[in-house]
Amino acid sequence: MTQTVWITGGSSGIGAALAAEWAKQGANLILSGRDEARLSAVAEALDTQTLTLPFDVRDEAAMLAATEKAIAWTGNVDVFVANAGVSQRSQALKTQMQVYRDIIDIDLTAQIAASQALLPHMAERGSGKLVFISSIAGKVGVPMRTAYCAAKFGLIGYADALRAEMSNRGVDVHVIAPGSVATNVSRNALTSDGTKRGKSDGVIDNGIPAADAAKTIVDAIGEGQREIIVAQGMEEAMGEMRRTPDQLFDQVAAMVAAGYIEKMEAEG
Repeated sequence: MTQTVWITGGSSGIGAALAAEWAKQGANLILSGRDEARLSAVAEALDTQTLTLPFDVRDEAAMLAATEKAIAWTGNVDVFVANAGVSQRSQALKTQMQVYRDIIDIDLTAQIAASQALLPHMAERGSGKLVFISSIAGKVGVPMRTAYCAAKFGLIGYADALRAEMSNRGVDVHVIAPGSVATNVSRNALTSDGTKRGKSDGVIDNGIPAADAAKTIVDAIGEGQREIIVAQGMEEAMGEMRRTPDQLFDQVAAMVAAGYIEKMEAEG
């Protein structure tokens, strides 16, 4: 059966590369992002059925409307990739509070809202995969990225708790922690006053090619890996040091299987 995969932040970088990789494997693709023209360009290059649903992830009404259209397109969404996001390059001492609000809204709150909107569909079907693109910076606090780290750490926390709740409902949850991948993430990062940085980092420019990262991610999801680190060198070592053991995931899932949720709800 042909899978339908919905990717936010699908107009460039890891999102566009994931679309290309899943298309190679025969999936139908739904692409979302703010720039309709760029989404269309990515879609036209894919040798598969595509649907573009442009919207700003912070516009909850638009997101809810897009969710209805995404489900109606083929009757189901098998994989949802929460990939939309923005990074940061500024010291905490110099960063305006609005930058924290904006990054956390885009990278965390909006991703949770989109997932919550789609969750009933997957839970009712008893199948589906939710994929959260976090970062090595969601495992290790990295200087010049305090807001970004806060959001990406939070995304992993939400995903891990959600995985446990969905463990007996047929819905899988995957966390992706990329290191430096060759995209425009640094160029588009917000500075202390919220403006775009406008230049890249050497470590990003020399990072893992986006197509290679996408293949690693898609293959690992297919293998059922719950936490997927996509990095090299020191970044890979840091991620592995902070990797959550599978035994811990299993232990929390066992709590759910033993009636933890029902007991908590009964206690009010």
